[in-house]
Amino acid sequence: MSKKVGPLDIYNLLPRTNCGRCGESTCMAFATKLIDGVYELEDCPPLFEDPKYAENLAKLKELTRPMVTYIDIGPKERAVRIGGKRVLYRHELTYHNPTAIAIDVSDDLSDDEIAKRAKEIDEFKLVRIGEELKLDLIAVRSVTGDPKRFSEVVKLVMENTQKPLVLCSFDPEVLEAGLAVAKDQKPLIYAVTEKNWKDVSDLALMYDCPLAVFVPNDLKKLRSLVNTLFEKGIEKVALDPGTFLGEGFKDTINNFTMIRKAARDGDKLLGNPLIGVPLISWTKPEAVPELTKWREAWMACALLLRFADMLIMHSYDVWVQLPLLTLRQNIYTDPRKPVAVEPGLRVVGNPDENAPVMFTTNFALTYFTVMSDVEKLDCYLLVIDTEGLGVDSAIAGRKLTADKVAEAIKESGVEQKVKHRKIIVPQLAARLKGEIEDLSGWEVIVGPRDSSGIPGFLQERWKP
Repeated sequence: MSKKVGPLDIYNLLPRTNCGRCGESTCMAFATKLIDGVYELEDCPPLFEDPKYAENLAKLKELTRPMVTYIDIGPKERAVRIGGKRVLYRHELTYHNPTAIAIDVSDDLSDDEIAKRAKEIDEFKLVRIGEELKLDLIAVRSVTGDPKRFSEVVKLVMENTQKPLVLCSFDPEVLEAGLAVAKDQKPLIYAVTEKNWKDVSDLALMYDCPLAVFVPNDLKKLRSLVNTLFEKGIEKVALDPGTFLGEGFKDTINNFTMIRKAARDGDKLLGNPLIGVPLISWTKPEAVPELTKWREAWMACALLLRFADMLIMHSYDVWVQLPLLTLRQNIYTDPRKPVAVEPGLRVVGNPDENAPVMFTTNFALTYFTVMSDVEKLDCYLLVIDTEGLGVDSAIAGRKLTADKVAEAIKESGVEQKVKHRKIIVPQLAARLKGEIEDLSGWEVIVGPRDSSGIPGFLQERWKP
């Protein structure tokens, strides 16, 4: 979408009936959120139901066309969407559709190993600042080259996971065997090449599945092959320009950057989701496996930063995935507002009338860090609305003041829950001590600088 398109440009082409079927009360509200990527045109049913809007619909499709098209992988009810970026850089507008992470399962493993691996990928979960971080896809990879074995493995994986699939082979016969089993799963076919494009593209049309295009380190040929596929009627394609090891990795980064900048400049052939394959690390494993995993992890992070919409990996060790998932979580948030939680009083454990009372801000990272450090205690935690800022920044920006603390104490009802009048404040808020005491009538105790020190601090200092 052009950055010059504004809400009024969209609004003037909408039905303007304020019917509310999109979930918004007005068409203007829908237009604003459509630009931000919160809604798609399909969320406005009248545009598609009434023929009189056909001309406007065509104009809207062109106006709202994202810089990068999107692809849905998997059946509708649990599809993973990749691509759909509307801007090059995150500070311009919120990124949507987080980079999908696929973990491979190869057909040279035993049935027990395949089932175990698929289940572990399916159940993988980390929790950070209140959000569950998960893996997204399973890439079933043909190593044996045997169509029969490949179809058996695809079926076995489907029995042990709900994750959408990527079917990986350059052999059309192998891919067809897998598609015959997974035809209702709408897997991503990986991949079409200069040699197999005719047969594999026929499979994509036959099974109505998205298609990955693999042309290593030659953007001119990649673009030409995409054009051939478009002419054949296949538009849902993803691009893999190759992931290379060693000195070749700089070519990988350059290719990813050039493709995405071409998309920004309006090149529709290169305006498709990008696939990176850090799995390539395992083609030349280090003597120490941990070094290979480390290499795969940093390659994945680098590709994520260079616009990758999907990554195919091998290792799902927590220490490999944690930095990648954390980086992804940080990038795919709204840069215009901090991540915040609801303010208010939290009851931790089973506090009584002598339990300690503490406060923190509603910046999500601060809040969940503090909660993890006090979760085994019996206390009251007052979460103050600082518009999502941490303690130090909130005080500097006048979002955390003595007035706010005193007001929060009064409104929370904590005075009716404890018989003492003592509140423990973060050490970074020590400068507010006197003012809080004057305004609230509570005694202020300055706590430790880091919330990890709270349990020890209470053991030594808390005397109701």
